[in-house]
Amino acid sequence: MRPAQEITTAVRAWLDGLDDAQRAQATFPFETAERFVWAYTPGERKGLALRDMRPGQRAASSAMVASALSSRSAAEVQAIIALESVLGRLEQAGGRSGWLRRDPELYWFAVFGAPGSATPWSWRVGGHHVAVHVTVLGDQVMGATPSFLGANPAVIPSGPGAGTATLPGEEALARAVLAELTSAERAAAVLDGVAPADILTGTARHADVRGVPTGVRHADLGGASRAALERLLRHYVDRMRAEVADDIWAQIVDAGLGDVTFAWAGPDTPGRGHYYALRGPTFVVEYDNTQNGANHIHAVWRELDNDWGEDMLAAHLADAHARPASSA
Repeated sequence: MRPAQEITTAVRAWLDGLDDAQRAQATFPFETAERFVWAYTPGERKGLALRDMRPGQRAASSAMVASALSSRSAAEVQAIIALESVLGRLEQAGGRSGWLRRDPELYWFAVFGAPGSATPWSWRVGGHHVAVHVTVLGDQVMGATPSFLGANPAVIPSGPGAGTATLPGEEALARAVLAELTSAERAAAVLDGVAPADILTGTARHADVRGVPTGVRHADLGGASRAALERLLRHYVDRMRAEVADDIWAQIVDAGLGDVTFAWAGPDTPGRGHYYALRGPTFVVEYDNTQNGANHIHAVWRELDNDWGEDMLAAHLADAHARPASSA
């Protein structure tokens, strides 16, 4: 079964298991501004929350995530959700007010349009540190971004699960790039001794890349540095299941892998606040770990023209309109 078909089957199974009131909360027209709303901070979202689902419905929502993401990232989403209980415990122990808002049931699922129809449709899951968006048309996944994952704490400091790291690859693979850079490459890549306080692209409908640094080009790197940079970029693309990730990777290569850049800000000492960005002709990736003693990750991957599948859907519609109508 093709990925789009599996995703469609999983989403329809979840919808079929909802009662009418739940379905009314969970579904929206495809052509609505709500489809482009996303955030990574705590707070209410539109859609159906885990707290309002029965156990079988929760299992079906997990199957939705697993149908679209790689097994690694599906597990990461579950781990991030579980971190809410850890964060609440840590904040309560530290005397911080507002710790009750840390709730693993405050993640919302929403579907836009009709899965399995001849028209485009999409689904999303959103909550603190999770924003996943998938757009489908027929038998093709048209869009896989915005894709945001975060972790607080990135490494559990104490108590049950102490030492457990969530999203370790985002940092480890970037440090592997730094380790491979020559002194000249490093001088071009490391742009500031102080990291920005958060990602710079924001959460608007289109990523604002004007403030995102570019750093050193892939084409200007040696072989080992290039390979390390590709592994880092591929780690983000591989949030999606393999078939979808392979297609996206091919598009990145076709657009010009040599023009992909890597920029770092902040010290390279582990445990101190740091940031990096990858930019290419078609995408931007940002990672920031500066908050809570550099134990709080924000990591986003966005396509510059194809967030929510907009570019591919526009191309599809243009192609459909350009084809001559068949004669009876």
